[in-house]
Amino acid sequence: MQISRSNALQHILNRGSKEVKFPGTRISDYYGTNVFNDEAMRKHLSEEAYLSVKASIQQGEKIDRKIADQVASSMKAWAIEKGATHFTHWFQPLTGATAEKHDSFFVPTEDGKGIESFTGSSLVQQEPDASSFPSGGIRSTFEARGYTAWDPSSPAFIMEIGSGKTLCIPTIFVSYTGEALDNKAPLLKSLHFLETAAVPVCQYFDKNVSRVSATLGWEQEYFLVDEALFHARPDLMLSGRTLVGHAPAKGQQLEDHYFGSIPERTYNFMLDFETECHKLGIPVRTRHNEVAPGQFECAPMFEECNLAVDHNILLMDVMEKVARKHKLRVLFHEKPFAGVNGSGKHNNWSMGTDTGKNLLSPGKTPRTNLQFLTFFVNTIKAVHEGADLLRAAIASASNDHRLGANEAPPAIISVFIGTALRAVLEEIENRVDEGGIDELENADLKLDIHNKIPDLMLDNTDRNRTSPFAFTGNKFEFRAVGSTANCASAMTVLNCIVANQLKAFREEVDGMIKGGEKKDNAILMVLRRYISESKAVLFEGDNYSEEWHKEAAKRGLNNIKTTPEALDQYLTEKANKVFVDNKIFTKRELHARYEVEMEAYAKKIQIEARVYSELVYNYIMPAAVAYQNELLDNITRLKTAGVAETGYRAQLDMVNQISQYINNMRNSLELMIDQRRKANELEDAAKKAHAYCEKVKPLFDDIRKNADYIERYCPDMHWPLPKYRELLFVR
Repeated sequence: MQISRSNALQHILNRGSKEVKFPGTRISDYYGTNVFNDEAMRKHLSEEAYLSVKASIQQGEKIDRKIADQVASSMKAWAIEKGATHFTHWFQPLTGATAEKHDSFFVPTEDGKGIESFTGSSLVQQEPDASSFPSGGIRSTFEARGYTAWDPSSPAFIMEIGSGKTLCIPTIFVSYTGEALDNKAPLLKSLHFLETAAVPVCQYFDKNVSRVSATLGWEQEYFLVDEALFHARPDLMLSGRTLVGHAPAKGQQLEDHYFGSIPERTYNFMLDFETECHKLGIPVRTRHNEVAPGQFECAPMFEECNLAVDHNILLMDVMEKVARKHKLRVLFHEKPFAGVNGSGKHNNWSMGTDTGKNLLSPGKTPRTNLQFLTFFVNTIKAVHEGADLLRAAIASASNDHRLGANEAPPAIISVFIGTALRAVLEEIENRVDEGGIDELENADLKLDIHNKIPDLMLDNTDRNRTSPFAFTGNKFEFRAVGSTANCASAMTVLNCIVANQLKAFREEVDGMIKGGEKKDNAILMVLRRYISESKAVLFEGDNYSEEWHKEAAKRGLNNIKTTPEALDQYLTEKANKVFVDNKIFTKRELHARYEVEMEAYAKKIQIEARVYSELVYNYIMPAAVAYQNELLDNITRLKTAGVAETGYRAQLDMVNQISQYINNMRNSLELMIDQRRKANELEDAAKKAHAYCEKVKPLFDDIRKNADYIERYCPDMHWPLPKYRELLFVR
């Protein structure tokens, strides 16, 4: 539905705030009620089936067919009891969204009636059509078969859509020949890799550790706009961002929106989607206004990484559905509005053991501090070595608009740890020699590591909002992840580079121990070298400054500014060593993902280019010409009335100025269309992506600049598109 700006504003004037109804007086009354969680499993499963599922979740043990049938029968009974009529395998293909194909529990019987049926085979595996999903050449169009396979570690849930309810079963998605076609399968492999690499290192300090899990706490930023205004903007509808729009007189310069009072309509939307999230077991806890007008944020409690990823992408789906009920639209695009802050999805990552220890939280004794320093330094070393792969993991057409702008980290990957922790690492680098830990413990240091770190972590670990990868007390915050992204991509890469580094660390330390070195001495000597080798990636200053960009270049840190450049990192020898050698991807799978991402980039820029044509020829030029005609009519009337030229000089200048803007805009548009045609002739996905990036996209700025000048001078009553002041402030 496309509506005019004037009609959109009238719609808003007639609109009130939607009342929100709660399923209980306290969140704890209904939290997780739509999840087949541990409580539901205990209630509905036999002890044998319950223990088998728990073993599958905790140890990765296979569930046999008999147990699968029991689980399916119990899950069906629970779901039907909740009002569900259908089930679906819920998966995450390489489209950036989720996918589902609903099947009814109902099966007709020979007597003309029917029963509700759900078998173990339907639970464990389904066969959706794979031909229309991106595969990067792994599957031909005529090869339709693909499989979804149950992931028991992420609980099934019931999705309510209107009056319907569907049982959703989280799954991986693979091709007929077994290659991963989704985001979940590589994430699960990376989590297993991290565990197998981290457990042996943990056992240097605690032999009781048998499992290590990555934890994730994401922060989701987003914008809200009125649905009527959204429908009056073709660019928002089709590309997720405003391709044109003159800056309003008031933006975010007063900094009065951040943490301000939440508007009633927005507040009711928040209450509504939070309620749905809590029913789905998503532990959303925080809500607040963000920096830009119309921008907000929500955040949950920390969870196991795989579950947290599922919950984030599920939350995005819930938010979009609930927003429609409130006649609002959620904008997840990283930069929907020029001139104000964009949106990110900060990924707060850590590692925890089955003994209850956060490996990035220091203890109160030298030994636990040494364990903390081991994982802390190895993570820094991993980021230094794998920075370009991390940059590739966050690359997208939309995130390119945000990275490097004055509210987001630059494209240069660096690590912030704070001056106090930096001093700790410098002490280790400068003081540890052949005497090892004994010298470190006995030295009369102003900064005593094993006594100082616990207080230091609480009081002296500041936050650097300009850093893409910052240590914030007991976790690392990967701030460069974009708001539209599936966290799985960034987490897969981070898990893999850290696991790869821990594996190398273990091999080095074991080698020194076999050579006769004391264990603690060996650990410290390796850490000392790692600190020295990776300190170039540490930076505590302003990442926005031009000085840092120059300094980073001197340090050998890459500044990869565009998505095609970033994605090229997946074809490097380093990528093969991290992903292929550790069996996260085959070479074919890795190259396929590269192809998929390159193709997606080109398509997104292509869509924006086409929208520009629509905006210029169907909206902006007609409005500009109509205004020129008004001015010319006025000039003609003034001439007829005998007014001297000085009396209509302003109008004549305006006609000439607008003509110049129209011609400039049209010339840039036609040049862009020509470059787009040339790019479309390229069959190679990478070459096409680079052409769109280097030849087509740069022309957008000139088209926009002239369009925004025209908006500035065109009468408000004739401007066809909702303006920034309306999109940002009318809610």
